[in-house]
Amino acid sequence: MSPADPATVPPFVEFDRFTKSFDTAGGVVTAVSEMSFRLDRGEFLAIVGPSGCGKSTLLMALAGLTQPTSGQVRVAGEAVLKPYTDLGIVFQSAELLPWRTALQNVLLQSEIRRSPKDEAAARARELLDQVGLGGFETHYPEELSGGMQQRVALCRALLHDPEILVMDEPFGALDALTRDQIQIDLQRLWMERRKTVVFVTHSIDEAVFLADRVLVFSPRPARIAAEFRVPLDRPRPLSARGGREFTDLVGEIRGVFENLGVLTEERT
Repeated sequence: MSPADPATVPPFVEFDRFTKSFDTAGGVVTAVSEMSFRLDRGEFLAIVGPSGCGKSTLLMALAGLTQPTSGQVRVAGEAVLKPYTDLGIVFQSAELLPWRTALQNVLLQSEIRRSPKDEAAARARELLDQVGLGGFETHYPEELSGGMQQRVALCRALLHDPEILVMDEPFGALDALTRDQIQIDLQRLWMERRKTVVFVTHSIDEAVFLADRVLVFSPRPARIAAEFRVPLDRPRPLSARGGREFTDLVGEIRGVFENLGVLTEERT
């Protein structure tokens, strides 16, 4: 039997003419209109766009937490019509429970899913160790920095070994040095596990550093204004940001936003 033509292999994740509108006091607002794109299994996709353009709405639809006004979201060929459980989510805020330790916060998913306790605890400790939090298992959120809390949230999302990881501005509130380190941590975890990742960010540099492919969204109602493949080898050191390929690609993406009128030197 001859191997399948890659062009005929169905995508793992597909947004097919996805439209989402909301009823507001001022009338119907369309956040996303007729959006179509695909992801292969194990791909790291970054989405960059201006505030309010529907990026988070797409993530919620992929998670099955909101339904499209029209169109479909499909995973492995099946429409997402209810909460999709083989998925982990990391938000901009870690959303840790203050009365639970770091380890207990990571284990929350396993308790909900009634997973074997010893196996889940061993996996949680391994994940915490991999992101530099070995020895902090018994610390409460108030005893952890913002970056440490986000690492706990990342471990919590990965505990049940989901097929898909969605990340909504997860590092936006962190200082520059902490953000650099957690990006390195995420890259290493992704290379080890090759999960399908949809990563929303306002940072062009972050998108190019982490992703295989970058989608640039227009202002609301969102459309795909441009798509870029990232040709950089992995693992990517932080020093890659000073390289010609990296800076040229960041400049191209920034140019798209300038053409869209999102970045302007003057306001009238």
